[in-house]
Amino acid sequence: MGKLIAIVNQKGGVGKTTTAVNLSAGIGLLGKRVLLVDVDPQGNTTSGYGISKKGTEATSYELLLGNVSAVAAIKPTDFKNVDIIPSSMNLAAAEIDLIEVKHRESRLKIALSAVREKYDYIILDCPPSLGLITINALTAADTVLVPIQCEYYALEGLSQLISSVRQVKRLYNPTLEIEGIVLTMYDARLNLTNQVVSELKRYFADKLYKSAIPRAVRLSEAPSHGKPIQYYDGRSKGAAAYNDLAKEFLKKNRRT
Repeated sequence: MGKLIAIVNQKGGVGKTTTAVNLSAGIGLLGKRVLLVDVDPQGNTTSGYGISKKGTEATSYELLLGNVSAVAAIKPTDFKNVDIIPSSMNLAAAEIDLIEVKHRESRLKIALSAVREKYDYIILDCPPSLGLITINALTAADTVLVPIQCEYYALEGLSQLISSVRQVKRLYNPTLEIEGIVLTMYDARLNLTNQVVSELKRYFADKLYKSAIPRAVRLSEAPSHGKPIQYYDGRSKGAAAYNDLAKEFLKKNRRT
């Protein structure tokens, strides 16, 4: 049965979608079957894989509402071993549509249970909020992967997120755990970066990935070409960083 990982940070602009897109591609290149599920109404993961958000009838929105099955919503991509369930702009209305639905926090878990046997990993790209869509993702997930930008408010945001994860664990998903913390937009030359890293090592040493993601122009360019960084520029430092992260991720999961 495939392991389900939710990539979550309630703060926007921290490299969450970039990590979802490129970590999935890196895992796929290492021979594992990946389903990438875009449950962010912005749909940047969907366009990052070269898929149009317009005119797609079977998306994560219809999946959450129970109007389509996960099998019907899955689309193959042009990239090795990665399939995707795309997002749509309609997803922004999902939290309102689900208000009166019974067990609304478990809709995604129920929907994805039908396809877990087909994949080694199912990766969820979540919205930058802790609303009902993210609660659905946390209820469905086995673990949570947290990208963190090395900045002043990072630790405060992480504390809030861990509190929310604990609440979901208590109420809906007793086996939910933290997969790990990934440093993004990393620049070792900055004092602030080193201060944030020191604090993270102090409190989360066993969860902090050694593979850090640097600031890189090519990483910023790749989404506009509808390609993960490994396919846009496989020799770039961004590609190397995400390939290293994928290897470390699989190594950790082999141990567990």
